[in-house]
Order: sequence, then C-alpha cells, then structure tokens
Amino acid sequence: MIDLTPALTSWLDAPVWSIAYSGGLDSTVLLHLLARFARDHAAPPLRALHVHHGLQAAGDAWPAHCQRQCDALGVELVVIQVQVASSASLEQAAREARYAALAQVMEAGEVLFTGQHRDDQAETLLFRLLRGAGLRGLTGIPAVRSLGPGHLVRPLLPVPREQLLRHAHEHGMQWIEDPSNTDTEFARNFLRHAVLPMMRQRWPQAERSLTRTVAHLNEAQGLLDELAISDLAAARAGWAMTWLGLESLDLASLLRLSPARQRNALQYWLACRTRLPDTRHWVGWENLRDAVDDAQPLWRLTDGLLQRSQGRIWWLSGEWLTAPVGEQAWEQPGQPLALPGNGHVRIGGDMPQGALYIRYRRGGEVLDIPGRGRRDLKRLLNELEVPHFVRSRLPLLYREDCLLAVANLPNLGKDDCRLHWQPPTSAQGLS
Repeated sequence: MIDLTPALTSWLDAPVWSIAYSGGLDSTVLLHLLARFARDHAAPPLRALHVHHGLQAAGDAWPAHCQRQCDALGVELVVIQVQVASSASLEQAAREARYAALAQVMEAGEVLFTGQHRDDQAETLLFRLLRGAGLRGLTGIPAVRSLGPGHLVRPLLPVPREQLLRHAHEHGMQWIEDPSNTDTEFARNFLRHAVLPMMRQRWPQAERSLTRTVAHLNEAQGLLDELAISDLAAARAGWAMTWLGLESLDLASLLRLSPARQRNALQYWLACRTRLPDTRHWVGWENLRDAVDDAQPLWRLTDGLLQRSQGRIWWLSGEWLTAPVGEQAWEQPGQPLALPGNGHVRIGGDMPQGALYIRYRRGGEVLDIPGRGRRDLKRLLNELEVPHFVRSRLPLLYREDCLLAVANLPNLGKDDCRLHWQPPTSAQGLS
C-alpha cells in the first residue's frame, strides 16, 4: 500500500492542490491517491491539469480519456494547449513548454504534484552522469521546488515504478501508454528500456543504490551551498546605489577566492536566476573576470547576462536588456510618468514651469551646478561612479532644451527640482 500522508500533511494549508495529469501510469496512480486522501481528510480543493502538446496524432484522444478518469473521481480537469518550440532536443523543448504552461496557471501558494518516482530518479542520475554534469546536476530530481508563485512537489520519489504498477492493477485503473515512450532514439528511453534492465540483471537493487547515491550527493551539495553563502556575504556588501534594485557582487571579494570557489559561489548565486551554464561555457566568466579595468565585458546566459562595471558584476534581465524609448513629453508633471520598458518617474521639490520632457543621454549634455558652474554630465556621472550600463537609461528632465535634473542624483538638479526614478525590476529567471 502506498501511503502519501507524510508527504502531503506539510501542504494542507495550500489554497489549491493541482496534479500534472498526463493520463499515464504515474500520474494516474498519483491522481487516485490524492483523490482518496482528499476524500478522507480536510484537504485543499483538488484539480487536474492536462497539458496537450499536439506533438502526435494519438495525443488528440488523451484529453477525453483524462476527462473520464477525473469524472469518475469527482476531480476538476483543466486542459492546457501549448506550442512546443523547434529545438535540437524535442524532449527538453516539450518539458520546458509544459512547465512554463503549468507555472502560468498556478496561484500564489498553490501546490502542483507531479508523478516522478524512484526509477525516474535513477534514470536522471545516469543521464546526467553521461552528459558530464557537475555535482549540482547530479543531485537529481528535487522532491520540492518553487514553480511560478507556488510549489512543485513530487511525493512519489521514494516509490519504485513496480509498486505503482501493482497499485494500478489492484484497483483496476486504466492509463495511457504514450507511443513515444518506447522510442529508444530518445536518450532517456534508451536508458529506461535498454540500459537499466541490463543493470538490474546484474545488480537487482540498482535503482535503490542509485537513489541512495543521489542522497549522498545532495548532502555534499548542501555543504558547498553553505560555503557559497559564506563566500558571498562579503561580496554582496559595499554598494550605495540600492535604488537601482539590481543584484551585484564585489569583484575584488570574488578574486580573493580560488577559481573553484568562485565558480561555486556564482553557481549558487545564479541558480535562482537562470539555467546554469555547462562546463565549456564557464570561459565566459573567466573573460569577464580577467578583462582590463576600463573594459565593459559581459557574459550572456540563458535568462539574462552578467555585466561588469565599477568593480562589481551585475545581473541584468527582463527590461534591463532592452533600450528605453528615446523621448517623452510630460503632459501632467504633477502625476507620475510611466516610461515604457524603464519604470516610472515623478517630480519632487519645486515644480518647474513650462513644457517638460524625459530624455536620455546622447552625449554632450551639460548641467548648471550651484557653486560649480556648467559641468559636463559625463564627468559628473564618472565622479558619482554610476555604472556605465545605467547611464544610457538614466532619465533626464528637460524644460525645452534646458537640462533640469538627473534621476535619483539629488546633487544634479536645478532650482531644488528633483527627479525620482523607480527603475524596472530585473526579472529573475528559473528557480
């Protein structure tokens, strides 16, 4: 008997329970177990989410099958249509499309249950070993992780597939057999149908041993994470322009670490922001780290980039990767002005009279500074150590052709006029 009570009781306060329901064996058993638990306990409302990829003709009949199973259990079914982008790895593209679609329908605090089991964990470890993954990759499938505004939970990870199959037969369940799951041209299917059965003949406890190895690797990764937190503590401090709302690290602090500790600290720092680069792409970090002082190097990653400026490295993503609109008339200066792709601004202090505009640097700007006369804006920004990538999107307040104020730099204003800027958020990547 499969008892999920220990795995489920931690999530009883969630507003909604959802299950990623493909109609296959694993999710069918999980749906049955969750519906039975919800019937016997005070559990959150339960719904099933079926993602229809449209990759094969047989899949067109699967939503109807899922609907019949959900109707029999009294569970709501939501069918989500997705388009899978063309990719060198169809498996990976379908998985990314599936999780992106599921994340979009998640509510804050909601729990999404998925049906990965112990055999999947063993298969994943082998797959990543053969791809040369590092320790973080070899920690396998996590039992819990964030997904959108909610949580993804895998309560069946300790359970072998054989036990799921026995449970399904005992309860007379019907499930879908996806024809693509037998195609050994896919790497994971080859491991599942050719490699693991051969390993079981020689080592009957292969899956159990492999999942025990995953547990050991997770413990080792936990120790490295503790080291990374310690190493990052000093590197996070020391920057005064907190209004930028950007995450950055002091390069000098990182350079005091060995190359291996640098990579470990950066992997921990980047893990919640982007998909981590593989070994051959870490040369991008070395190029950024070792560039001469007056260079402006960057390192492009999947979900953003690292930029070096003012002795720090900065994580930029979302709207920070696009250029703002060149000029905007401010028709109601008493109200905040939204800047497309660049946050919003408002005026503080004395309200200037006349036609006002928000513009950005083109070069050659000058500003009258009390007691200092007319000064070149480029020089002023250098003195204040404004990161170079900020300067091109720093809002400038003009009255006709007269520069009145520079956003968020109160010493760079005319006649007690202040321009307050709320920069765009640097959207985080994967977690």
